Amino acid sequence: MGNIERKPVIGIMGGIASGKSTVAAEFAKLGCKVIDADKIVHSLLERKSVREEISASFGRAVFDAAGKIDHKKLARTVFADADKLSRLNGIIHPLVLERAEQLMEQYSHQDQIKAIVLDMPLLVEVGWVERCDKLVFVACREDLRANRAEKMGFDKNQLKIRENFQISLDNKVDLADNTVENNSDLSALVRQIADILSDIMDNG
Repeated sequence: MGNIERKPVIGIMGGIASGKSTVAAEFAKLGCKVIDADKIVHSLLERKSVREEISASFGRAVFDAAGKIDHKKLARTVFADADKLSRLNGIIHPLVLERAEQLMEQYSHQDQIKAIVLDMPLLVEVGWVERCDKLVFVACREDLRANRAEKMGFDKNQLKIRENFQISLDNKVDLADNTVENNSDLSALVRQIADILSDIMDNG
């Protein structure tokens, strides 16, 4: 096998509704490939074996009338109880990480891809910061995040409950190599991301 130049891996961190996916999408426009953990989770929840495990763990109350997993019901169930969240993570996380590994391997062989971006809500919590060459923190004011979260369908209280299960934002800021401000307009954000990528590509 020939030597493959390893692609830089960029991890994105930030609070819920801070705009991590927007940042990831901008990196994608600049020639990066994004591994989106939420998308992987959604596809896993369609798997028969995963549905059966979730049914055995949480009962039929988290399913809709058509027999599909109702994501909102499942979230309400697990975020109200640390043990249930831990049980769900035990089912889902190994499969998410396995799929992410496969994608990283696949993308590392594609010349046109500049870098691999990990958009994973629990990047720090599952120890994947070790895989990243650069960590980018998306800073966003709490009031803006609360407004965005409301549009996404959950209130301030749910935002707090979810964040209580994650490592504090202060700790994530400390880990970051770069911070992007997502408090103003998109063009300002786009410029920051272009600068960060160009710096990563120039300096490795």
